[in-house]
Amino acid sequence: MFVDERIVTLFKRNAHHTLTYWSVFFSFGLCIAFLGPTILDLQCQTKSTLSEITWVFFAQQFCLLVGSSVGGVFKRTLFSALSALFVSALIISIIFAIIPWCNNVLMLAIAMAVSGLAMGVIDTIANIQLVTIYQKDSAVFLQALHFFIGFGALVSPLIADPFLSESGCGNHTGNETEMIHHFRNLLRHSPIVEHNITQSTAPPLGEEESSVQYAFWIMALINLPVPLAVLYLMYREQLIPCFPSGTPHLLDKDELAMENQQGQEAVEPAEHETGGHGDIFSCCQNDNLRGLPVSFFMIHILGGLVLFMTDGIVGAYAGFVYTYAVSPPMHIPHKIAGYLASIFWAAITAGRLLSIPLSYRFQPVRLLMFNLAGAIVTVLMLLIFYTSSIFLFVGTCLCGLFLSSIFPCMLSYTEDILDYQGCATSVLVTSAGMGEMVMQVLVGQIIQTKGSYSFLLCGVVIACIGFIVFIGLLLFHRMHRNYLTGTQKKSAMVEEPAPEQNGSAKSEQKEKGSS
Repeated sequence: MFVDERIVTLFKRNAHHTLTYWSVFFSFGLCIAFLGPTILDLQCQTKSTLSEITWVFFAQQFCLLVGSSVGGVFKRTLFSALSALFVSALIISIIFAIIPWCNNVLMLAIAMAVSGLAMGVIDTIANIQLVTIYQKDSAVFLQALHFFIGFGALVSPLIADPFLSESGCGNHTGNETEMIHHFRNLLRHSPIVEHNITQSTAPPLGEEESSVQYAFWIMALINLPVPLAVLYLMYREQLIPCFPSGTPHLLDKDELAMENQQGQEAVEPAEHETGGHGDIFSCCQNDNLRGLPVSFFMIHILGGLVLFMTDGIVGAYAGFVYTYAVSPPMHIPHKIAGYLASIFWAAITAGRLLSIPLSYRFQPVRLLMFNLAGAIVTVLMLLIFYTSSIFLFVGTCLCGLFLSSIFPCMLSYTEDILDYQGCATSVLVTSAGMGEMVMQVLVGQIIQTKGSYSFLLCGVVIACIGFIVFIGLLLFHRMHRNYLTGTQKKSAMVEEPAPEQNGSAKSEQKEKGSS
């Protein structure tokens, strides 16, 4: 078989949990990419300027980062984890349902911030739960989990497009026109609709009424089955006191023995204070971290830095590839350039799907090495052939493929190094979110001051820094492995003298008996 029967058995035994977490991440992907296409309509709705409305999306991204940082607090028990997922998914549906009634920027910013906080909690808990369930076999399932993010981000613009206004609010200057095109493409990840916005002061177009509220309500309905699925999982696990489920399904002897064995093995890391995957703050306050080697902490730090760089490239490339394409020397027509972000996300989705069988056949460290090197070569070739519009489309596809599986591979790799002790999941999720947020702002500022050519130059520099940090991670992995080997040898040497002492005692007794 192409997939090991043991992996299939693990999936069957945990299918309900796994499918629920996957569905949550599909909804997460929808939410990530859905807000961007509606930026002009929300600007009209709140009667705000472009600079004001963009801070609303920054609030959502920042709170997503905060939610990812503190989400590990809810991992302590299955009840708390599923309860947090249920509340967070339900909050997202409620927020999207009330967004059409947010008539000013402050109300909209608060709504987006709350939804971002809920999405951050979902992000951390879903990753932690899958790692906890599958542990050393989690690579395949993490690849599938992150495939659903890309799939949701690819589908969401199709939902929004039929309800978007074609006219905007009018009164846009020539500089604002280019910024509007950029920000629509920055967050929507789909082809840009040509807006009839003139470079001079245009009269307001009050004849066309926006129907974007229907898009948000559809989003709320699409997301509504997710909290219901989590609630049903809680019901199946008998975690709802008011509605206990029936008698659990019977297992055969082999499955029952395997369940009991896994349950006993899971108790020890749960009771170990340094183990698990808590939030960053609780990890830093853990007293048992004292005495651990430097390599233990450096693996967390360097793994987070790699994802800071690579996820930063994902955010910056998806955000500014359109601006680069329509600017000199490319001068690609706006409507054609709008497809670049969609191609990028489609490549990420396909790459994550392809990585599912690859993660079973190859070790995560090999996939990481291949993907990081491929990303550097691709961005470097884009920089060399910076005037070729054809290679820009080809390079965008390759860049998405190489960057697609770095996060799940890094998560599986670092957790395997640390033997699932520590807080790698929370650190990596937080670092990835910070990189995506910071690099978008940094690259945008550089492009504005230095020109569009600096876009690809930034990509090469960031990718090279990420690869250098990854080499450092490999070195500290070797140091940590040597530390563990030395610790095991010392413990073995301490245990060896005991039998010798018993043997000498027995020989003394024999001598006394003979005498």
